Amino acid sequence: MKILSIVGARPEFIQAMPVSRAIGVFHREILVHTGQHYDYKMSQQFFDELEISTPHYNLGAGSSSQARQTAEIMISMEDVILKEKPDYMIVRGDTNSTIAAALVAAKLNVPFAHIEAGERSFNRRMPEEINRLVVDGLADRHFCVSQAAVQHLRAEGINGSVVQVGDVMLDALRFVLPLARSKSDVLQRLNIQPKKYSLVTIHRPANTDDPLRLSSILSALNQTDEIVILPVHPRTRKALEALELHLGDSLHIIDPVGYFDMLVLEENARLIATDSGGVQREAYYMSVPCLTLRDETEWTATVETGWNKLVGANAKMILDNWFNFLPPAEHPFIYGDGTAALRIAGILNEVPIY
Repeated sequence: MKILSIVGARPEFIQAMPVSRAIGVFHREILVHTGQHYDYKMSQQFFDELEISTPHYNLGAGSSSQARQTAEIMISMEDVILKEKPDYMIVRGDTNSTIAAALVAAKLNVPFAHIEAGERSFNRRMPEEINRLVVDGLADRHFCVSQAAVQHLRAEGINGSVVQVGDVMLDALRFVLPLARSKSDVLQRLNIQPKKYSLVTIHRPANTDDPLRLSSILSALNQTDEIVILPVHPRTRKALEALELHLGDSLHIIDPVGYFDMLVLEENARLIATDSGGVQREAYYMSVPCLTLRDETEWTATVETGWNKLVGANAKMILDNWFNFLPPAEHPFIYGDGTAALRIAGILNEVPIY
C-alpha cells in the first residue's frame, strides 16, 4: 500500500519517526513536508537528528496568514496527490498542514487517518481547534492519545473509526532520549547547571500576536530572579523586537534548538513554562513541573494529575507559581506506554485499499 505521510511543524516531525519506522516494514511511505516550518533549526535539523528520510516533496509553504498558508499548501498538495495516487494518507495534530492535506484528500476521495484525533481545548478562537474539528469530521480513521479524546469524538457522533493507541511522541522520546543525552552538549554551551534554570517556549499566535499578553509574560519572566532559557521561535522573535522591551540579564534568549538539545534542556530544567502542546507532554513524560501559558489546554490529563498548571498570560499567576508550584508524588501513565506507533502500523496493515 502506498501511504502519503504529511508533516509540517516540529511536533509532526517528531511523530513521524516512530510511525515511519513501524509502517515502513510493510508499506511504501511517501513523506511530504509542507514547509510550514522553513527555518533549518525548526525543520531540517529534526530530520537529521531523528534520521528521518529526506522528504520526497517539500511544498515550501513558508510563513503567511492562516488562510493564505492553508490555501497554498492545498494547491501544492493537490498536485502531489494527483501525481502519486496514494492508497491512503496520514495526517497529524492540528496545524495548517493537517487541515490543508485533509481537505484535499477528502475532495479527491483519498482515505486518511488522523493521529492525535479527538483532542479538544473547546476554544474556537484558536486556529488549532478549528483544524482539529474539521479534520476529525473528515477522517476515515481516528487514532487517539487518550480516553478523553475518544469520549470527545463519541460526543460528536464519531464512533466506529476510533482507536485509543497512546502518544507517538512518547514512542519518539523513549527512543531518542538516550541519544540526546550522549550527543547534546547544550548545557555546557549555555553554561547552565541541571535544575538551576527554567525553560520557556512561546509560539502560539494567541500569545505572540497579542502585545498585551506577550508583554505580561515577559514582565513575569523578567522578575523571576532565575536563569530562564527561552529558545525563540521566528514569530516570537519578530514580536519581541516590535515590543522593544528591556529584558533582564537572567533571561537568556537563544535561537531555536534541535530535538536533542531540546530534550536535554527539558529533562534538566527545574521548571518548564510553555504554550506548546508537545512540550506540555514532554515535560510530563520527564517528570518536570509545567506551567502552561494558556487559558486552556487540550492535554487536560496533565493538569488533572497535578503536574501541569494553567497560568495564562497573567504575570501575577506566573510569578505566584514560579517557585510555589509543586506536583504530587504520583506520576501515572496517562498517554500510553510508548508503543503507539506499533499499534497504528498493526491497524493500517488491516486497512482495505479503497
